[in-house]
Amino acid sequence: MLNLQTYFVREHVGMFKLHEAYDILDPSTGNVMATAVEEASPLRKMLKVFLDKRMLPFRIELKDPQERTLLVIERGFTFLRSRVRVLDAQGNLLGTFKQRLLSIGGRFDILDNQDNPVAQLRGNLIGWEFRFLDSEDNELGQITKKWAGVGKELFTSADNYVVSLAEGVDPEALGPLMLAAALCVDMVLKEGK
Repeated sequence: MLNLQTYFVREHVGMFKLHEAYDILDPSTGNVMATAVEEASPLRKMLKVFLDKRMLPFRIELKDPQERTLLVIERGFTFLRSRVRVLDAQGNLLGTFKQRLLSIGGRFDILDNQDNPVAQLRGNLIGWEFRFLDSEDNELGQITKKWAGVGKELFTSADNYVVSLAEGVDPEALGPLMLAAALCVDMVLKEGK
Protein backbone atom coordinates (compact mmCIF):
# COMPACT_ATOMS: atom_id res chain seq x y z
CA MET A 1 0.00 0.00 0.00
CA LEU A 2 2.88 2.41 0.72
CA ASN A 3 4.44 2.13 -2.72
CA LEU A 4 3.82 5.49 -4.43
CA GLN A 5 6.42 7.91 -5.75
CA THR A 6 4.49 10.87 -4.26
CA TYR A 7 2.25 11.31 -1.20
CA PHE A 8 0.25 14.25 0.08
CA VAL A 9 0.14 14.52 3.89
CA ARG A 10 -2.73 16.67 5.19
CA GLU A 11 -2.74 17.54 8.88
CA HIS A 12 -6.18 17.80 10.47
CA VAL A 13 -7.14 21.36 11.36
CA GLY A 14 -7.67 22.30 14.99
CA MET A 15 -7.21 25.49 16.97
CA PHE A 16 -6.45 23.77 20.30
CA LYS A 17 -5.61 20.21 19.34
CA LEU A 18 -4.48 17.85 22.06
CA HIS A 19 -3.45 15.10 19.65
CA GLU A 20 -2.22 15.12 16.07
CA ALA A 21 -3.97 13.48 13.11
CA TYR A 22 -3.13 13.33 9.41
CA ASP A 23 -4.60 12.01 6.18
CA ILE A 24 -2.24 10.41 3.65
CA LEU A 25 -3.55 10.98 0.13
CA ASP A 26 -2.63 9.78 -3.33
CA PRO A 27 -2.07 13.15 -5.09
CA SER A 28 -3.06 11.76 -8.50
CA THR A 29 -6.54 10.69 -7.34
CA GLY A 30 -7.09 12.65 -4.13
CA ASN A 31 -8.13 9.43 -2.38
CA VAL A 32 -7.24 8.92 1.26
CA MET A 33 -4.87 5.94 1.39
CA ALA A 34 -4.26 6.00 5.13
CA THR A 35 -4.69 8.01 8.30
CA ALA A 36 -2.09 8.68 10.94
CA VAL A 37 -3.34 9.40 14.45
CA GLU A 38 -1.34 10.14 17.56
CA GLU A 39 -2.25 7.94 20.49
CA ALA A 40 -2.42 10.48 23.30
CA SER A 41 -3.17 9.42 26.86
CA PRO A 42 -5.08 11.83 29.13
CA LEU A 43 -1.78 12.62 30.89
CA ARG A 44 -0.05 13.49 27.61
CA LYS A 45 -2.96 15.69 26.58
CA MET A 46 -2.73 17.52 29.90
CA LEU A 47 1.06 17.91 29.61
CA LYS A 48 0.66 19.37 26.09
CA VAL A 49 -1.19 22.31 27.62
CA PHE A 50 1.75 23.22 29.87
CA LEU A 51 4.89 21.88 28.19
CA ASP A 52 6.49 22.27 24.80
CA LYS A 53 5.06 19.43 22.67
CA ARG A 54 8.44 18.88 21.02
CA MET A 55 9.78 17.44 24.30
CA LEU A 56 6.97 14.97 24.96
CA PRO A 57 6.90 11.33 23.87
CA PHE A 58 4.57 10.36 21.06
CA ARG A 59 3.25 7.33 19.23
CA ILE A 60 1.55 7.64 15.85
CA GLU A 61 -0.15 4.74 14.10
CA LEU A 62 -0.58 4.89 10.35
CA LYS A 63 -3.60 2.79 9.33
CA ASP A 64 -5.23 1.92 6.04
CA PRO A 65 -8.98 2.57 5.42
CA GLN A 66 -9.76 -0.89 6.86
CA GLU A 67 -8.04 0.15 10.14
CA ARG A 68 -5.07 -2.20 9.63
CA THR A 69 -1.81 -0.82 11.01
CA LEU A 70 0.79 -0.05 8.34
CA LEU A 71 3.46 1.82 10.32
CA VAL A 72 4.13 2.97 13.87
CA ILE A 73 6.23 6.07 14.60
CA GLU A 74 7.32 6.56 18.21
CA ARG A 75 9.62 8.60 20.41
CA GLY A 76 10.25 8.78 24.14
CA PHE A 77 10.78 11.92 26.23
CA THR A 78 13.48 14.16 24.81
CA PHE A 79 15.33 17.24 25.91
CA LEU A 80 17.85 18.34 23.29
CA ARG A 81 17.47 15.96 20.36
CA SER A 82 15.01 13.34 19.25
CA ARG A 83 15.45 9.71 18.34
CA VAL A 84 12.34 8.53 16.51
CA ARG A 85 11.73 4.85 15.73
CA VAL A 86 9.73 3.60 12.72
CA LEU A 87 8.16 0.15 13.04
CA ASP A 88 6.26 -1.99 10.54
CA ALA A 89 2.81 -3.50 11.21
CA GLN A 90 4.36 -6.46 13.07
CA GLY A 91 6.44 -4.23 15.35
CA ASN A 92 9.74 -4.84 13.54
CA LEU A 93 12.11 -1.89 13.46
CA LEU A 94 12.41 -0.42 9.94
CA GLY A 95 14.66 2.47 10.86
CA THR A 96 15.43 5.35 13.17
CA PHE A 97 15.61 9.12 12.73
CA LYS A 98 18.33 10.61 14.93
CA GLN A 99 18.13 14.39 15.19
CA ARG A 100 21.35 16.36 14.90
CA LEU A 101 21.89 18.67 17.85
CA LEU A 102 23.09 21.80 16.08
CA SER A 103 21.75 22.23 12.58
CA ILE A 104 20.22 25.09 10.64
CA GLY A 105 16.81 24.12 9.30
CA GLY A 106 16.73 20.71 10.97
CA ARG A 107 18.70 17.59 10.20
CA PHE A 108 18.26 13.91 10.92
CA ASP A 109 20.49 10.91 10.36
CA ILE A 110 18.42 8.03 9.01
CA LEU A 111 19.57 4.68 10.36
CA ASP A 112 18.50 1.20 9.30
CA ASN A 113 17.25 -1.46 11.70
CA GLN A 114 20.86 -2.33 12.63
CA ASP A 115 21.68 1.33 13.49
CA ASN A 116 23.76 1.78 10.33
CA PRO A 117 23.49 5.16 8.53
CA VAL A 118 21.55 4.95 5.24
CA ALA A 119 20.70 8.58 4.49
CA GLN A 120 20.25 12.07 5.89
CA LEU A 121 17.22 14.30 6.01
CA ARG A 122 18.30 17.95 5.74
CA GLY A 123 16.11 21.02 6.05
CA ASN A 124 16.78 24.38 4.49
CA LEU A 125 17.31 27.65 6.33
CA ILE A 126 13.63 28.53 6.62
CA GLY A 127 12.75 24.92 7.43
CA TRP A 128 9.88 24.25 5.02
CA GLU A 129 11.74 21.99 2.64
CA PHE A 130 13.63 18.81 3.48
CA ARG A 131 15.79 16.64 1.22
CA PHE A 132 16.72 12.98 1.61
CA LEU A 133 20.36 12.51 0.67
CA ASP A 134 22.44 9.35 0.47
CA SER A 135 26.04 9.17 1.72
CA GLU A 136 27.28 10.76 -1.53
CA ASP A 137 24.76 13.65 -1.37
CA ASN A 138 22.57 12.21 -4.15
CA GLU A 139 18.96 13.23 -3.65
CA LEU A 140 16.62 10.32 -2.86
CA GLY A 141 13.52 12.46 -2.36
CA GLN A 142 12.10 15.50 -0.63
CA ILE A 143 9.43 16.79 1.71
CA THR A 144 7.95 20.17 0.82
CA LYS A 145 5.39 22.16 2.77
CA LYS A 146 2.31 23.04 0.74
CA TRP A 147 0.81 26.37 1.79
CA ALA A 148 -2.88 26.23 2.63
CA GLY A 149 -3.82 29.89 2.62
CA VAL A 150 -3.25 32.83 4.94
CA GLY A 151 -6.27 32.18 7.20
CA LYS A 152 -5.39 28.58 7.86
CA GLU A 153 -1.67 29.32 8.27
CA LEU A 154 -2.25 32.16 10.77
CA PHE A 155 -4.99 30.65 12.90
CA THR A 156 -4.21 26.94 13.06
CA SER A 157 -1.15 24.77 13.47
CA ALA A 158 -2.13 22.44 10.61
CA ASP A 159 0.50 21.86 7.94
CA ASN A 160 0.37 20.01 4.64
CA TYR A 161 3.35 18.27 3.07
CA VAL A 162 4.17 16.70 -0.28
CA VAL A 163 6.52 13.72 -0.01
CA SER A 164 8.15 12.80 -3.31
CA LEU A 165 10.75 10.17 -4.12
CA ALA A 166 13.38 10.89 -6.74
CA GLU A 167 13.23 9.15 -10.10
CA GLY A 168 14.63 5.62 -9.84
CA VAL A 169 14.20 5.31 -6.06
CA ASP A 170 12.36 2.13 -5.05
CA PRO A 171 9.09 3.25 -3.37
CA GLU A 172 8.69 -0.04 -1.51
CA ALA A 173 12.16 0.24 0.04
CA LEU A 174 12.22 3.95 0.97
CA GLY A 175 8.59 5.08 0.67
CA PRO A 176 7.53 4.10 4.20
CA LEU A 177 10.56 5.76 5.80
CA MET A 178 10.10 8.96 3.78
CA LEU A 179 6.42 9.11 4.66
CA ALA A 180 7.28 8.56 8.33
CA ALA A 181 9.88 11.33 8.01
CA ALA A 182 7.22 13.87 7.02
CA LEU A 183 5.27 13.07 10.18
CA CYS A 184 8.50 13.12 12.18
CA VAL A 185 9.39 16.58 10.85
CA ASP A 186 5.97 17.89 11.84
CA MET A 187 6.01 16.35 15.33
CA VAL A 188 9.66 17.05 16.19
CA LEU A 189 10.40 20.38 14.51
CA LYS A 190 7.14 22.12 13.68
CA GLU A 191 4.83 21.47 16.63
CA GLY A 192 5.32 24.04 19.37
CA LYS A 193 3.59 24.63 22.67
